[in-house]
Amino acid sequence: MLTEDDARQLVLAEIDNVRGHVEYTLQILRVEAMPFGWIFYWGAVGDDRSGRRPRLGGNGPFLVDRDNDRLIRTATSVPLARQIADYERRLRREAHAQNAAAKRAAQQP
Repeated sequence: MLTEDDARQLVLAEIDNVRGHVEYTLQILRVEAMPFGWIFYWGAVGDDRSGRRPRLGGNGPFLVDRDNDRLIRTATSVPLARQIADYERRLRREAHAQNAAAKRAAQQP
């Protein structure tokens, strides 16, 4: 089971993969707790001259699942609420499949 700090380290490692492709400073901007884990919003930090934050393409938030250590990069072209709902449905399907498999195993002689 991941802690928020563990999840933060996973996200920072992914952000480090992007750093070589942009000239801006990248960082985690906000973290939102969810029933399954966290959503990490990230992006470029504004430069000192304009004070505005540069806009990046493809910097969708990361979903991190505390129970199974999954790090999921979301798409910027699909509403985040839909992606969260899809992931939560996936978790329910996986739990149902595990429960069904456990019941079948328990019924075996």
